[in-house]
Amino acid sequence: MKLLMVFLIAGSVAVSDEISVLERDAIALELYMIDKVAHRDDCPELEWEQPPLDTYKETLVSHLPEECKNETN
Repeated sequence: MKLLMVFLIAGSVAVSDEISVLERDAIALELYMIDKVAHRDDCPELEWEQPPLDTYKETLVSHLPEECKNETN
């Protein structure tokens, strides 16, 4: 369910290229926190260094390892 929210958020951003800086920062922060919690709760055994928030602001996508994404489904 968490990853579905991420895809919905990221998908909505792709549709609208004109979002405010505040909206972009909010989406990036939400993705960052979703990844952080998903890693902690679903796959803490995987070694992963989370990218800085600025990386999320640039890309607006999840940076969770694929192995962890598979475990959360």
